Amino acid sequence: MSDVRTVTEADFEDWQRALATGFTQPPVLAREQLDARRRLFEPGRSLGAVDGDRWVATFRSFAQELTTVGGGPVPADAISNVTVSPTHRRRGLLTQMMNRDLTAAKERGDVVATLIAAEYPIYGRYGFGPATWSTQWTVEVPRAGLDPRWSGPGDGGRIDLVDGADVRKLGPELFERFRRAQPGAVSRDELWWQVNTGAVRMNADWTEPFHAVYRSASGEVEGLVTYVCDETWAGKQPDQTATVRKLVATTAAAERALWHFLCSIDWITKVKSGFRGPDDLLPLHLPDPRAARITGHGDWLWVRILDVVRALEARTYEGSGSVVLEVVDGAGFAGGRFRLEASPQGASCVPTAEGADLTLGIGELASVWLGGESLLRLAALGRVQEEREGAARKADALLRSTGRPWCPDIF
Repeated sequence: MSDVRTVTEADFEDWQRALATGFTQPPVLAREQLDARRRLFEPGRSLGAVDGDRWVATFRSFAQELTTVGGGPVPADAISNVTVSPTHRRRGLLTQMMNRDLTAAKERGDVVATLIAAEYPIYGRYGFGPATWSTQWTVEVPRAGLDPRWSGPGDGGRIDLVDGADVRKLGPELFERFRRAQPGAVSRDELWWQVNTGAVRMNADWTEPFHAVYRSASGEVEGLVTYVCDETWAGKQPDQTATVRKLVATTAAAERALWHFLCSIDWITKVKSGFRGPDDLLPLHLPDPRAARITGHGDWLWVRILDVVRALEARTYEGSGSVVLEVVDGAGFAGGRFRLEASPQGASCVPTAEGADLTLGIGELASVWLGGESLLRLAALGRVQEEREGAARKADALLRSTGRPWCPDIF
């Protein structure tokens, strides 16, 4: 019989062994990695299951902010490190841990829960829906049509190589400006910047990357890229790939300059974009957009709404209208019937006894909440039910937004 309980400091190393086992990784970590990962430990936010004296399941959550449409942040319960050991699957351990965590998140006042799903079929049954998607491109540099003599932006800006210490100074403020304008983006704390610049090393295979910033003509940092390069040669000719780990920019000029910079590096014949938004401008920054070939596309950030009223009132709306939604939540956290009245000036969402225009699950509401999915598409798939003819089209026009949501991070 497995017992689900909260992890204590004394349990940490055994819990980490279970975490590695669940992810099919070597279960023994070096002391340096254990000490680094201990910095993630927050009393009361890590759960697990114990069978005898062995941990057989893991689950961790932490505080996060998620940017909604229009830039408003909402408090989120970010879920990570979810595993069940192969000897204890199909026994309801994940369901127990998830229910405990979501109950605590609801009591804290979190508006949503978030996670990056390793497997698609798992989390829909807990009320999560895919809210953002990501796309990966590989740029064939010789085909891109860029001037091989390119030596920097022609707009008065400049690109400078920097090191990890510089990134820790410049990156947080830049990223805050970026995420305030990007629906689907999530907050990064100080530890995130330390881990992603090598100041804190949680994995033994850390590779020191390159970093470059774009500064506008006025000297303001408007873009940052982190990338690594391989050492491939073919027949005495360089055939190297630059792989982007992170690229954020607050202006199109900065984004264009950083992509052009990556494509201008000597010996680089391919640039891998990393995980980008589905409507990223990357291909259109190239004279020949076909040089950017899609090499990956899939769901990314999953959202579980815990407070329908606050979630729908937190975002902005480009049009005006009203709709009554019957929200079905089998777990009982956020279901009910709600009347949403919205305009560019603001929104009001209140429980109501009026007849519903649409009936949808809490996961479907999460998928359309950030504007990345269409109610019309979900209705065509039978996942949203029209109670009044034309209601899906009307509500879709209200909830859709300009630009796709995007989460640049994994957690």
